[in-house]
Amino acid sequence: MILEHEIPNGTKLYFANSAKVKRNIENIASEILYDNGFEEIVTPLFSYHQHLSISDDRELIRVNDAQNNSLSLRADSTIDVVRIIEKRLGRNTEQKKWFYIQPVFRYPTGEQYQVGAEFMDEKNLSSVANLAVNIFDKLELKPLMQVSNIKIPKLLVEMFDELTLDDFRHINIEKFLNLKVDWLNKLVYLQYVESIDEVIDIAPESIKVELIKMKELCSQMSYKDIVLAPMYYAKMLYYDELFFRCIEKNEVYASGGRYKNDDLTSVGFAIYTDALCESLTK
Repeated sequence: MILEHEIPNGTKLYFANSAKVKRNIENIASEILYDNGFEEIVTPLFSYHQHLSISDDRELIRVNDAQNNSLSLRADSTIDVVRIIEKRLGRNTEQKKWFYIQPVFRYPTGEQYQVGAEFMDEKNLSSVANLAVNIFDKLELKPLMQVSNIKIPKLLVEMFDELTLDDFRHINIEKFLNLKVDWLNKLVYLQYVESIDEVIDIAPESIKVELIKMKELCSQMSYKDIVLAPMYYAKMLYYDELFFRCIEKNEVYASGGRYKNDDLTSVGFAIYTDALCESLTK
């Protein structure tokens, strides 16, 4: 029997101090984003195109509209924001910087509150990554920033028949090392920015180009607590190049990257409010 006071597993309940902390995070983030030229948008809870964003569509909570067309609860905000601005509001606004404060939902009853920002028609990831750092500074948090490049795993799969993207999703280090390729071994263990030139010097040209992009991003950051993770592969379908995560004690506080929607390249990030609330209320 389900008791009246029970809430579904994976859903969130904020009250008193925790609700105050959540509101403070959102206020600080929105102030910084407004100060940097962003405007707020709230997108519909339901979407027709979430399957184009999520790698495993079994995570979608599905319903049907009045004409029995399939739609789902919002599982990701990024591409929906870009599509709505570009396709629906395009002629009515020239604004390229947008942020949102809203939850996403995953099957069966998962809720995740987020503060997200999208800078449309922009290729420089540091333009938004530095904003995420500014928000953490204001919250007096110092998570580790992990910089990756989603293109590197894709290039390695093309270069080595033995590898698949699942090897990167599950971080199959043993399989990488068993290939016995010197530059690949060094790539697997690459962690610190000051060591990246050693790998750039011996890597194939296509990998070298992507490593240089990682190096340049790190040089453009005002933040110093940065490590490299060139073998990391994000689960979202739209990220195509530089990517970052902010991590503290195995908790991911934020992630973001460069992505494409049709021919439009943009950059953005999301701060995971629930993880921050848990940390700040302890």
